[in-house]
Amino acid sequence: MAKVFIAGKIPDKAVSLLKATDLTIDMYTDDKLIDKDTLKQHVSDSDFLITPLSTTVDQEVLDAAPKLKLVANFGAGTNNVDVNYAKKLNIPVTNTPKVSTVSTAESTTGLIIGLMHRIAEGDHLMRTTGFNGWAPLFFLGHELQGKTLGIIGLGQIGQAVAKRMHAFDMPILYTQRHRLPISLETQLGAKFVSRDELLKKSDVVSIHIPLNDSTKHLLGAKEFSEMKSNAVLINAARGPIIDEAALTTALKQKTIAGAALDVYEHEPEVSDELKQMKNVILTPHLGNATVEARDAMAEIVAQNTIAAYEGNKIKYIVNGL
Repeated sequence: MAKVFIAGKIPDKAVSLLKATDLTIDMYTDDKLIDKDTLKQHVSDSDFLITPLSTTVDQEVLDAAPKLKLVANFGAGTNNVDVNYAKKLNIPVTNTPKVSTVSTAESTTGLIIGLMHRIAEGDHLMRTTGFNGWAPLFFLGHELQGKTLGIIGLGQIGQAVAKRMHAFDMPILYTQRHRLPISLETQLGAKFVSRDELLKKSDVVSIHIPLNDSTKHLLGAKEFSEMKSNAVLINAARGPIIDEAALTTALKQKTIAGAALDVYEHEPEVSDELKQMKNVILTPHLGNATVEARDAMAEIVAQNTIAAYEGNKIKYIVNGL
């Protein structure tokens, strides 16, 4: 009987779908992330692997799974999987695109509002020293109206963010490899510019691009020096897109005014320096952490596993098989 190994706890929706088949289900249920040795042990006799994006599936793991016919990644990104080596082994790798768009866009919107209006900072104040009462110059933040939002990567999530922030009357600049149709730019209120122009003119810079060799450390000391001193940076994409050490220095030296991070260069580790900064919001990779998004992701990985088992068409293959 074919076996599917699930390398971490996922929504019951996926398990229910899988249980309706003849598949044998083996799921890792510890709250800690699975270690490589345990993963290799469980995949050694598995036909299908469902894995969260926090688990590394490298050449060593794939070599330990001679029966493997599918890696269904629970997440839109696939940086945790050696997709090229999987292709050499004729193992399709899939992801869960699109269904995270609304949740991640809403989360990004929350980070922008929270940072500009100092909401998290105010919450911390009230839980510690408190305040003496309302005063005209006390704890001032900034309105979003009229502030320029620069979006790096106007794909599905970037467009969803633009749509929401356009409603706040924010002029929107965007940069990416290819310009969007003018009709879509008009709808989103977005203007295509170079990355340098975006960094120089934006009050808020938000990142919405995938992580790959060309985007690692896309923003570092040079880029932060080009930004306005009162600008803030939002990253709900992938941590290593930002040179985190350079960001820390820029924040300490007030080269930029603040940052809101949902992802980290050395995730799940976060530097103590960032933790101590009042002008930084830190959240634990919550971009698509909603019941709706995670259930939709669960449905995708389960249906792809079932399709592979039954010999039917698999959706969202990322490694060209």
